[in-house]
This record gives sequence, structure tokens and C-alpha cells, in this order.
Amino acid sequence: MVEAAIAAHGAEGAEKFLQEVAWRGYFKGWLEHRPGIWTGYRDGLLADQSALDHDRVLRRELARAEEGQTGIACFDAWAQELVETGYLHNHARMWFASIWIFTLGLPWRLGADFFYRHLLDGDPASNTLSWRWVAGLHTRGKFYEAKAWNIAKFTGQRFVPRESDLAVVTQGLEQTEPEGLPPLSPLRRPAPVAPDLPSLVLMTEEDCGPWAVEGWTISGGVALAASHLRSAREVSEAVRAFEDGALADAGERLGRDLPLERAGDPQDLARWAKACGARQVVTGFVPQGPLRDWLNAAQPGLEAEGIALCEWQRSWDAALWPHATAGFFKVKKALPRILEQRQLI
Repeated sequence: MVEAAIAAHGAEGAEKFLQEVAWRGYFKGWLEHRPGIWTGYRDGLLADQSALDHDRVLRRELARAEEGQTGIACFDAWAQELVETGYLHNHARMWFASIWIFTLGLPWRLGADFFYRHLLDGDPASNTLSWRWVAGLHTRGKFYEAKAWNIAKFTGQRFVPRESDLAVVTQGLEQTEPEGLPPLSPLRRPAPVAPDLPSLVLMTEEDCGPWAVEGWTISGGVALAASHLRSAREVSEAVRAFEDGALADAGERLGRDLPLERAGDPQDLARWAKACGARQVVTGFVPQGPLRDWLNAAQPGLEAEGIALCEWQRSWDAALWPHATAGFFKVKKALPRILEQRQLI
């Protein structure tokens, strides 16, 4: 995408678009530096969902929000649009999250889960950290406040909420994490691919290729559907269909028949590899998220069979992630140099 944008518009003309592409890499890298944030979201979400079992008021208010029945016209329309289409404009995502957290007073993790279960482009890093950013947890002391005039202006007067419809926000949710952010962790270095070893190619939604597989000894392959791991609650059928289509397309472009399997028992991975005589499983780099959790659970079974888990990492991520340690500015500042080093400009 970066190469195509520069070729069509030049680096200066495509600058804003390049920064938007870099935001995804920034969030991915930031979460890799602080994996405990993902663990905290995952465990906190389970606690929030457990609270629904005995909190009737929270259960009722959550249902109203998810069904678009709050009485706030813009919010209700976005909730229904998300469920129906699997997508929301970026501005709508920010307004929605702000109203969810500050006006409706609902737990932010339940909102992030609602998005993650329905967004076709749902991504564990972008989704989790964007919700944290709105809540004032990502950049300490900064939060996002949905304002009536802003919604009216940028929806072209489609929605004109009253000022009184929305909460006046004076602070974020910093008090919920008084200890602040965890310290930086070194970036995880994936085990390199050994081209001569018989390999099971594992295609996932985290990276659908294209991969440079020339010269690899491929003895088998699996397309692993894992979107259902996003939540303990039901994930949208549209998300599952989107993932299935992406995996099928990846297999076609790879020129291989990749049977579709759904992530269930993590020990299945060792069985699939052993069945085709593979000595290593090769997949695209899998960062923090539910699929990483699944692979971590599969690792002991692979080791017991003497099968290595190797990951192919994009040079784009390897160049971007070391700068993703604080705010986006560090990545933005480094982006021209990264593009030059990759000979894109």
C-alpha cells in the first residue's frame, strides 16, 4: 500500500495516508513492547463479563447500548450500522467510544469487546489501544471528549445532538490504573525459518501474505480461522465470513490448497504438523492478541514432538516497531527515514 501510494502521489502528496498506515504498525509495536496491557484487557474483560451475571442494571444498559436503544440518535445509529455492516468511520468510532465511556458510564472493555466482535477490520492492538486512548489510559492525562458541535459539523448535520445529551468530560479513567503503564519489554524475536526443513504453512488473519516461499520445503498447509477467539461472547457471522474469504484468497495467491481449520484445541497444531511430516510450523509473525495466546498454548505440544514454531516477519514491522515506545510522534518522525531505508522514496 505504501509503495502504491508513493508511486501514485509522491511521498509528500501521500504523507497523511502513509501516517495512517503507520498508525497500525505503531499500535502493533506499542503492544509488543507492553504485552501486559493485552493480558490486562483480556482478564479485565472476563471480570466485566462476569459482573453482568449479577448486575441487572449493567446488563440492561449494556443491551440498550449494543442494540442502539439509548435514545441518543447518533450513538444508536452507529451501533446499528456497526452490527449491520461490520464497519464504522474513524470519527464515528471515536465519538461512539467516548459516549459509551463518559456519557453512558459503561465499562470501556465491554465497548472494546462490542467493536472487536463486529468489526471486519478488528485488530487486537488497534482496537484495545484506541479504546484506551479515548478513555485517557493510553496517553496519560489525555482523553477524547465527544462534543455536540463536532458531531453536527462532521456528519454534515445528519446528527445534531444537544449539548445536554453528552457528558462534559473533565478527566479520563486514569484512577483505574493508578500504577501507570508497565515498563517497556524488549521486542520478541521470532525463530527464523529454516528453508530446508519440511514445513507446515499456517495461514492466519494476522498475515495473509504474500510470502516469499520460494526455496522453502513445504510439506503441508492449514488456513487457521481464529476470529471466534476474539471474545467469550458470540463473534459476528460477518466477521467469520470475512476471515474465511481472506484465508481462501491467501491460499489461492500462494498457489496451495490450504484446508480451513478453526482454532480449537491448541494441541491440534502439533498433530497437523506431524501428520504431514513437518519439522517446523511457519506462519506470519503473530503479535499480542487472542491468536498469540492460542499459539503460546500450542507451543508445549510442538516442543514435545520436536517441531519448531517459526515466524516470518515483515521488514516494515521490524523497522517501525522499535520506535513505537511512547506516543506516535516518534514513529511519525522516523517514518521518512524508514521509507528511505526501504528504498520506497
